[in-house]
Amino acid sequence: MAEQTSFKPTLGLLDGTMIVAGSMIGSGIFIVSADITRNVGSAGWLVAVWLITGFMTLTAALSYGELSGMFPKAGGQYVYLKEAYNPLMGFLYGWSFFAVIQTATIAAVGVAFSKFLAYMVPELGNNYFLFDAGIVKIYSGQLVAIVIICLLTYINSRGVKEGKFIQTLFTSAKLLALFGLIVFGFLLVKHSFWAENWKTGFQAATDPGAKDIAGALHPTNWTGITGAALMGAIAASMVGSIFSSDAWNNVTFIAGEMKNPKRNIGLSLFLGTMIVTVIYVSTNLMYLNVLPLNELAFAKDDRVAVAAANQIFPSFGTIMIAVLIMVSTFGCNNGLILAGARVYYTMAKDGLFFRKVGELNKNAVPGYALWIQCLIACAWSVSGKYGQLLDMISFVVVLFYILTIAGIFILRKKQPDAERPYKAIGYPFLPFLYILMGAAFCILLIIYKPEYTWPGLIIVLIGVPLYYIAISAQKKPA
Repeated sequence: MAEQTSFKPTLGLLDGTMIVAGSMIGSGIFIVSADITRNVGSAGWLVAVWLITGFMTLTAALSYGELSGMFPKAGGQYVYLKEAYNPLMGFLYGWSFFAVIQTATIAAVGVAFSKFLAYMVPELGNNYFLFDAGIVKIYSGQLVAIVIICLLTYINSRGVKEGKFIQTLFTSAKLLALFGLIVFGFLLVKHSFWAENWKTGFQAATDPGAKDIAGALHPTNWTGITGAALMGAIAASMVGSIFSSDAWNNVTFIAGEMKNPKRNIGLSLFLGTMIVTVIYVSTNLMYLNVLPLNELAFAKDDRVAVAAANQIFPSFGTIMIAVLIMVSTFGCNNGLILAGARVYYTMAKDGLFFRKVGELNKNAVPGYALWIQCLIACAWSVSGKYGQLLDMISFVVVLFYILTIAGIFILRKKQPDAERPYKAIGYPFLPFLYILMGAAFCILLIIYKPEYTWPGLIIVLIGVPLYYIAISAQKKPA
């Protein structure tokens, strides 16, 4: 047969956990702590931002366990929203996921790979100009990102076992490397800044980042903030930590290929998010031990991990982190590429995407879906606009998480007798707490960072006419 008609369940609990952890850990943890520190200006609030994000992620993952048990099929969050609300809500998520959430993330992670490859081969970096294509300028790093995206798409088009091997190998490597970096950051560093940094406690402050002519920093520029200003600073900080912790839900998209999905998806969500949360918080504690707060906030190009590694391993810290981030982003993109295509496949099966996308190839994977995702991700790589879009889409990502978790309450009313092999832990308290925290984050962004909200909403709303176009295309004369 030229093509298969159904997915093959070949992924176990370990594979699911590796997809969750591997998709979450990209380049963010190595970079965004600088921006968070600039916003909140204290050791206590730096750690608190990561703890709040970790708590929200774990709560959401535990809630998704109930939904994954109810609907153990490919498509994940798209299916949950469709079942809890209506097909339009599911489509708006699927459209946003295809247009920006997944594809722009793939592009950003691919370009991050090339950014750190440039430490060893400068000619392959993002600053190495090649030619002007008229609409955009082409740099070597963008072409490297495209090659990586195409290579991983090809590997995953060969079958889920190939993608599984890449995911397990690279995720295991980066988890071990991060764990080692954390341990060595406490054992080998010559001078600890732990006590000095923790004198700031939870006395939040901000710094305009002023520098003198020689480039030296001015720690005295820190200005204390409280109340509404602090809340706004925390919300702005969480854009970075949420981006770094996102994609944990990718395992729900591949339910059709999981063994015993009713059990294993919920467990892999919990295990994967717990592992990453512990590593993220521990990494930031290591940063506070290795670097003074001011250097953490104003690390060159925000490369906090590079600055920290150079304190721990003075002779080869930069190269070590560059290799680690390359391993991390390669594995991260594999998970994103593998899982994302299953959403478009399910949408096509519902008649809401190109019909060919709803077909499996001879290797029992959605080949057309993989390659159309590849095309859009490559376009974002060349555009250079993925970074701004990801800032803008954080609001929409959390909004869809809120709607999905609210769907648990709706489905318990709509389908009280449905099989629920796994129930949301802490229901109704924890899911409701997530909704409140997510809503507070969204409201604070609307008030203090409106440029992070309206562009994402416009992208979502473009999906409304597209949905009705797709519906009308389904209606054929009898």
